[in-house]
Amino acid sequence: MLIALIARDKPDHLQTRMDNRTAHLAYIEETGVVAQAGPLLDQEGNMAGSLIILEVEDMAPGEAWAAADPYNKAGLFEAVELITWKKVIG
Repeated sequence: MLIALIARDKPDHLQTRMDNRTAHLAYIEETGVVAQAGPLLDQEGNMAGSLIILEVEDMAPGEAWAAADPYNKAGLFEAVELITWKKVIG
């Protein structure tokens, strides 16, 4: 199952993102369930959120992955949404 994790950063939290970026990227690498990922950008081109496609068995491991993400633990996100996603193109 593919799950789209869409997270929006709290306003003025770019430094929190930068301070935790190395841990977040290491977490992605070590967990092995991220099919695609990248930051959402604001109008100035600064990172302002995340779009992560998780490949997991069902929603429960996706929720657990999101909860343990270093960005989430650091309090970066204003909102996080997990949505079952179907890949059609690409």
